Amino acid sequence: MRLKVTLVTPIFPIPAQQYRGHSEYEIILALSKRAEVNVICPFPRYPKWFQPTYDHRRPDLSYSPPGVSTRYFEYPALPGVTRCINGLVCAKYLEPYLRECMPDVACNFWLYPEGYATVAVAHRLGIPAVVGSIGSDLNRFADPASRWLTRRTMKRATFVLTKSEHLRQRAIQMGICPSKVRTIQNGCNPSVFHLRDRSAARAQLAVNEKVELVLFVGRLDTAKGIEELLEAFASLASRRPNLRLAFVGDGPGGAHLRSKAKQLALEDRIILNGAGSSQDVAEWLAAANVLALPSYNEGYPNVVVEALSCGRPVIATNVGGILELVNEESGILIAPRDSRALASAIEKAMDRRWDEPSISEQFRRSWDEAAAELLRICELAVQQRTAKRQLPAKTETVLSR
Repeated sequence: MRLKVTLVTPIFPIPAQQYRGHSEYEIILALSKRAEVNVICPFPRYPKWFQPTYDHRRPDLSYSPPGVSTRYFEYPALPGVTRCINGLVCAKYLEPYLRECMPDVACNFWLYPEGYATVAVAHRLGIPAVVGSIGSDLNRFADPASRWLTRRTMKRATFVLTKSEHLRQRAIQMGICPSKVRTIQNGCNPSVFHLRDRSAARAQLAVNEKVELVLFVGRLDTAKGIEELLEAFASLASRRPNLRLAFVGDGPGGAHLRSKAKQLALEDRIILNGAGSSQDVAEWLAAANVLALPSYNEGYPNVVVEALSCGRPVIATNVGGILELVNEESGILIAPRDSRALASAIEKAMDRRWDEPSISEQFRRSWDEAAAELLRICELAVQQRTAKRQLPAKTETVLSR
């Protein structure tokens, strides 16, 4: 009998952002080979008169990504104002969906408010809840109330999943029992991300053979260090005429990057591609000399996994799960918010002869392996719930004797 698993997460593909929740989508696709899986995606719905300052996209409620049954719904919210009750409101709207499918276990990615709602509804339905952090939901809290509610979510869950040991320690530091916090690292699709010929990829992308290509992949946001990356590039541009900087991704910082590049007269040396598919990212990684990810904080960035799988060295900040991925043989680590150190690292990376086949061999972990670990934890959660239900009956038998 295959286990019935329902995933509740707001981090999942939508038509306007097909790349959204890439790693969550991949692990769920792999899990669906082993279990009966469906996905429920809650999204906050803001009043028409309110314009969020961040990049908020409304979902198409009729959409379902290929390969997994997915249902989207919206719940009313107002940023900041309703933050403390968003978990309760989300739970009210979530319950009919979860009650309809009645899984053996409810799983979650993103702790508050969706994880809080998942645990609350699961308790009412008498099923175990496994909640998961992907990074920012443990690395950054908007206010003390959000931190308290996140901690309560993890306390009430059967298991807490994290993508890195760094995040696991964060959860433990918040008072969560170490035995119930488990790490499941991201995997990678080896059929897409693997060592390839750089020249062939550059021919496909019309990138000159002489170019020294620095690649950034991700959300164009200040917290990703894009300002420092542009500053570092600008400081090197005059003495390294073949240096180029390419961005694959979108976000609120895109317009600023274009404006700044024009102001620095570097628009012909900076490439802004917009968001791309996994195949697009793999093509650019194959063409690149090095991936740069100077984020202020990270969970377990999948783009670093993908770059290493492609045999490309990584320049990144020494934060979060990056420390568990990059070593001196596969990249250069620097402190965040330091454009001078970033510029120095770019020069060192370009002047060094990297053993790219060895880098590619260092990371050999598939999404199937990650999904097998997720399934095992879901099974343990069900076993624990079953054991707790049986305990009173066993106790009565012993007492009667």
